[in-house]
Amino acid sequence: MNKYKPHVVILPEDDANKDIANGFFLEAPYNHNCQILPSCGGWHKVLEKFINGIIPQMNQYPLKVVILLIDFDQKEDRGAYVKNNIPNDLQERVFILGALSEPEQLKKEFGLSGFEAIGEKLAKSCNNDSNEAWLNPLLCHNQCELDRITSTKIFEGDGKKLTTKQIIFNAD
Repeated sequence: MNKYKPHVVILPEDDANKDIANGFFLEAPYNHNCQILPSCGGWHKVLEKFINGIIPQMNQYPLKVVILLIDFDQKEDRGAYVKNNIPNDLQERVFILGALSEPEQLKKEFGLSGFEAIGEKLAKSCNNDSNEAWLNPLLCHNQCELDRITSTKIFEGDGKKLTTKQIIFNAD
C-alpha cells in the first residue's frame, strides 16, 4: 500500500469484526489501497490504538482514511463517545461502523454461517447502491456514516476529489 496515495485502514475491535472486513474485501474489487489491521481486543483498545498510533500517522499521511469497526453492545451513544475522541481536523477522514449489538447477532439475523459471509453481503449492498443489508435493525444506526463514506469528497488527485467508497471499490 502506498501511503502517499489515498488509502483506507480498517481497525477492527475483534476477530469477528476482522472477519467481516475480510469478507467485505473478498466481494469488493481487489484493492491495494485498503488494509485491515490486526484486531485490538475490545472497543476501548480500538480507541486507544487509534489515539496513540493512528492519529500521528494520519497527521503524517493526509490521504489516510480510517474505519473504526466496533461493537456498539446495545449502546447507541458509543459512536458519539468515540467521535468525541477524534480531533476535529481528522473527523472527515474517520468513520465509525459496527453492529448495534455484536457480530454474532448479525449471523443469526442474516441466517449466515460465518462472519466473512456478512462482510460479503454488506459489500454487495454497498456496491450496487441498494444498502439493503445496512437497513437491518442491527446496522441501520450506521446510516449517517455510510452517507459520509459515499458523499464526502476528501482526496485531491489528478485534479479530482474521491470519496472513500470510490477508493474502496476502485471506482472513478
